Amino acid sequence: FFFRSAKPHIPSPPAITLSTTWQLDIPLKQTDPPILIDCNWSTLPHINSGKSFQNPSLRTMSLARANSSPMGNCRFAIPKKGRLHEKVLEMLKGAGIHFRREPRLDVALAVDLPITLVFLPASDIAKYVGEGNVDIGITGLDVVQESGVEVDTIMDLGFGKCRLCVQAPIASKIENVETLAGMRIVTSFPSLSKKFFDPLDEKFGVSTKINFVSGSVEAACSLGLADAVVDLVETGTTMKAAGLEVVGEVLATQCILIANPNAEHKDLVDMIRRRIEGYITATKYEMLMYNVTAELAEQACKITPGKKSPTITSLDDGGKAISALVHKNDMSTIMDDLYELGATDILSMHLSNSRM
Repeated sequence: FFFRSAKPHIPSPPAITLSTTWQLDIPLKQTDPPILIDCNWSTLPHINSGKSFQNPSLRTMSLARANSSPMGNCRFAIPKKGRLHEKVLEMLKGAGIHFRREPRLDVALAVDLPITLVFLPASDIAKYVGEGNVDIGITGLDVVQESGVEVDTIMDLGFGKCRLCVQAPIASKIENVETLAGMRIVTSFPSLSKKFFDPLDEKFGVSTKINFVSGSVEAACSLGLADAVVDLVETGTTMKAAGLEVVGEVLATQCILIANPNAEHKDLVDMIRRRIEGYITATKYEMLMYNVTAELAEQACKITPGKKSPTITSLDDGGKAISALVHKNDMSTIMDDLYELGATDILSMHLSNSRM
């Protein structure tokens, strides 16, 4: 670092050796060029005393460098907040994709993997993936279809399940969604709503007015802004509290893994898919192991057919040791059935991850 004095009568030294107690905001490499900083020499005693020397421009430069992706990394977009955020973080941890996110930064580097995690609003992820700004992402099927971008759907993730529904006030007693054709609809999904009502408009020769709002859609009817709304329904609690009921379903949606069709990092995209798929399998199944006589082995295998097939090992006493994947929800019932059949040493083993 080179300093230029704010006082002309004080000569500026060509270079200053910084003590180890000075806290720098920018990690420097030997190849980085010198940075010229205008400062008042009254700050130098603070440096010598070991206090932190703060410079807003340095902080901005540091954040700009940290909030970027290294060249060659696969860029992976995940929701930065909302109902999907915590579920996605839990899944990534189980899939062995670890990272450390600095405060106020929307970019984090994966540990021991050439992957950059980019934290974005879930509603923007499909567009970023479709336009190639990121290689792969996690968002809802509803967001992908609303965005109208071309992406590859790699796999369903099995969480964030809900329905995009047409909802009308209970007091209006609307039983058929066709009644709403030509009326006022408020929604955060104008494209999907238009696709849903276009056939009805054509059928009845009317034009449904669809207005976009970014939030609090359920309040539109009570405020007199709409005759009905199109919004997501998960448990129905918010809908019922607003005095609404479902009169039609537009789309069943859930969280999905998507990729850009022209992504450069096909190998990393495949690796991420395998890891996530392995974790999801491990959360659904447990390994069941037991011993049974040779005569009962065929009956026992019918109880535990496994995900593909059970593994059978011969024992010294002529019996069989059998292991098979069993769905967690069925584990207790199957263990009871095996016990009644005559199986012994029945054990269930937790799975933390898998590859199928």
